[in-house]
Amino acid sequence: MDKLWSKAQTRNEILERSGTKFNSATDMELAMRDAENRLQTGGGLLGKGGISFSGILNNQEKNNSSKTIVMSVNPYLWKGALETIDFMPLSSADQIGGTIITDWYSTSTNPNERCKLNIFISGNKLNTENLKVTSFCQEFKDPVWVNKKVLQEDNIKIENAILNKAKKLKLQSS
Repeated sequence: MDKLWSKAQTRNEILERSGTKFNSATDMELAMRDAENRLQTGGGLLGKGGISFSGILNNQEKNNSSKTIVMSVNPYLWKGALETIDFMPLSSADQIGGTIITDWYSTSTNPNERCKLNIFISGNKLNTENLKVTSFCQEFKDPVWVNKKVLQEDNIKIENAILNKAKKLKLQSS
């Protein structure tokens, strides 16, 4: 740690050398934390230069090294989950983190009940341990939505449907 700060004499020199983007006049503590992180790691989350719109739009690379994002979840489970719940609106989906969250969904035949799903995929193997489904359901009791008890068996049925779809996708790709 002493080696990192050996050149610095003042906070301003530390901030300047780190290349932090935070304004020390408005939040010195945040700027110093970012500066320390940048000096220890050789840059911020996106490198020493950070990110810029011109860099994205012009696809400017500072060096010729290629960067690869490795998917940390099983691609068949991911695609199987999305295809199984394709009738539900998505609230968010993070392929790298393996998280799929749907928005509330009601059928036209039962508009006074709605459900949503949280699907978590972890690991690269196509197995049950890498898939977790949690569902939430509510019933409309004028004027509010009231939570309903969801049976664990219902979550398991959804997990099985996703697993079956994922296995079919894997067989089709072979």
